[in-house]
Amino acid sequence: MRILHTVESYSPSVGGMQEVVRQLSERLAARGHDVTVATSKMGGREGDLLNRVRIREFDVSGNLVDGMRGDVSGYREFLRSGGFDVMTNFAAQQWATDAAITILDAIPSRKVLVPTGFSRLYFSEYLDYFRSMKEWMRRYDVNVFLSETYRDAAFAREHGIRNRVLIPNGAGEDEFLRGSGIDVRDRLGIPPDAFLVLHVGSHTGDKGHREALEIFRRAHVRHAVFLIVGNGTGGCNAECHATATNQNVTRESLSAGKRVIVRSLSREETVAAYRSADLFLFPSNIECSPLVLFEAAASGTPFLATDVGNAAEIAEWTSAGVILPTDKRRETERKEGGLPPRVRRLASALLPFLSLPIPAGHSRARTKESARVLERLYATPEELRRMADAGSKAWKSRFTWEKIVLQYEALYASLSCTALAGEAGGRSHDPPGEMR
Repeated sequence: MRILHTVESYSPSVGGMQEVVRQLSERLAARGHDVTVATSKMGGREGDLLNRVRIREFDVSGNLVDGMRGDVSGYREFLRSGGFDVMTNFAAQQWATDAAITILDAIPSRKVLVPTGFSRLYFSEYLDYFRSMKEWMRRYDVNVFLSETYRDAAFAREHGIRNRVLIPNGAGEDEFLRGSGIDVRDRLGIPPDAFLVLHVGSHTGDKGHREALEIFRRAHVRHAVFLIVGNGTGGCNAECHATATNQNVTRESLSAGKRVIVRSLSREETVAAYRSADLFLFPSNIECSPLVLFEAAASGTPFLATDVGNAAEIAEWTSAGVILPTDKRRETERKEGGLPPRVRRLASALLPFLSLPIPAGHSRARTKESARVLERLYATPEELRRMADAGSKAWKSRFTWEKIVLQYEALYASLSCTALAGEAGGRSHDPPGEMR
């Protein structure tokens, strides 16, 4: 099959959405399919072929609400004339999808949307966008959801969108079942018997770094290290380093033998950190279906996470996680209008370091109560072992990329067969695995 994946950013850009599309694209290409990724231009990307995947760059930015800039017409012509069997748009609210949804009828490929959460569903300036989204979703052949419970899936059910399937995220056997020989504790000076708490997340300001640091500070645990793995130098990076430095010299931390380390690690070192950790702490503010929770389960590391995205669903699927006490900005607040967009974006950027109201659609851990949850697991190693074993077994059974890519391949094949049947006068059929 000739497959097109569209996404705002792609490798070597780092992030959850980039990783999902990379995993699927490279694995489908390795299985013999002709895979192209249409994405934004990026410095440092060498050539137009990466691990058998063709990269087609476009100088476009923005979305339908804020306005799209650049070669939008060239991108749309590419979609119309590319000759792909299947086109999948990953994530709404960004140009690579928004430039397609207004011309769906002119694109000859079979069409798939992976909404990935509708992060701005509760923003007042997106009301008209999501009024139109109901019709756009009906015009796709299939909508793929990463969760049965998160806001995009609930939106689809509420508006009678029936052309939908569930295919979750995951983590790769080729990474988490293969030993690297890296001793991350030795490299970072972490004692072998220290209780290691891990957080993995870029310094965007939305990954809950401030809350995680406060939870660890409040937790009555001894001989413990909190390792934050966050690549990049912008965002909340400087504040995280400053907070870590200040916490490490307090009398409470010194007497308890507690220490915070903030580092940028390679992917191999990060996987080794997962394997070496005793507990994964992820009080993020906004997510769809966080890959890091699947990666924690794959490494046999129990996790604590805010009630964000479908974290609660992942905890139930894997029996490897506990959901922290969480405050959430409810969807009914969308109707109140809220702050102007520019002010809201500034408030969101400063959220991790100031006591500001929670933006619409965001969550925040209750740090005092969350510290008590961490303490309880610290004091019950048998419970940690049970969660670790359950998570590893669940991941191997259902949530490896090796299994997930087969689900996408089967979906794409069914759409191609439907197209051929339609051309031959056959009758179309519903996609497999329709969600409840």
